[in-house]
Amino acid sequence: MSQSKQSGAPSSADSKNRLLLAITVFVLLAVAGTVAWRRAPGHDVAQLAVADLKIPVMTVYKSPSCVCCGKWIHEMRGNGFRVDVVDQIDVTPTKHQLGVPDAAISCHTAKIGTYVIEGHVPAADIVRLLAEQPAVVGIAAPGMPSGAPGMENGTRDHYTVVSFDRVGTMTAFASH
Repeated sequence: MSQSKQSGAPSSADSKNRLLLAITVFVLLAVAGTVAWRRAPGHDVAQLAVADLKIPVMTVYKSPSCVCCGKWIHEMRGNGFRVDVVDQIDVTPTKHQLGVPDAAISCHTAKIGTYVIEGHVPAADIVRLLAEQPAVVGIAAPGMPSGAPGMENGTRDHYTVVSFDRVGTMTAFASH
């Protein structure tokens, strides 16, 4: 048993972990409370959370002719994200440069803060990513699932948003 455990005093690492946990819980409760208090008809929870979290500008790389990308960008702006658009004839080099695994590729790629967002990821998932700050490169909605933001066409596929790391390992992040 370590000395800090014997003396009953928490170690520096324990104190730091407890402080980080307390701060995280406080921030999440504050956001949840603010969202609940400010919730009004016609406002999305993600939109209110974006305003509360002071989220950085999102840069979206897309083909200039892609209609569904434009719809997704409109959805993100409608949820409070500030979005800059970079039209590219071929977005593939940007995807590879930003570390998007081939299995996660969709039509557009976004960068927000230190994270990459690939494809038609819902705004609430992006807010969650930014609030939780997991040690990943980003999240993706692989392919182009029907019913995802920007892909509304009357049908709705079940799809999974995945997180991915630097070596391309993908893990389920959210299910829709």
